[in-house]
Amino acid sequence: MKVLWAPWRMEYILGPKERECVFCVRQAEDKDRDNLILYRGPKSFVIMNKYPYNNGHLMVVPNVHTSSFDNLAEEDMLDIMKLTRFSIDCLTKAFHPEGFNVGVNLGEVAGAGIEEHLHVHIVPRWAGDANFMTITGEIRVIPEHILDTYDKLSPFFAGGKK
Repeated sequence: MKVLWAPWRMEYILGPKERECVFCVRQAEDKDRDNLILYRGPKSFVIMNKYPYNNGHLMVVPNVHTSSFDNLAEEDMLDIMKLTRFSIDCLTKAFHPEGFNVGVNLGEVAGAGIEEHLHVHIVPRWAGDANFMTITGEIRVIPEHILDTYDKLSPFFAGGKK
């Protein structure tokens, strides 16, 4: 019998749920590696998803706390898209994915896990990354510890947006 270990999930399942906005709290702290923040820009930042769908799952988050595009200035929206493109470039250089899922979930019924603060998901994809474990068992196997992924990606973000 094969055993699948994912001990980090228990922290998520049983851990205390934050009352404040997780993005605003992480952005205010000066612990980027601990908080998985890869890049800080003037209008938005890049953070790794602590509970990723796939290895290298990133999120681009506006500095402004909002759940709607309506509350963002034009320059904020432009910065989010530029940072999304930059993040895809960094992921491509670091991991050579064969494709990406990029999207925004607006509202709980649309799948937003953190619906109070808008964010763009960037999920690198490889052929065969969704196998029987994902399809029949609803289990995602992430092949690398999240801090190892952070350390691999960090140098690509260090140079800033191109």
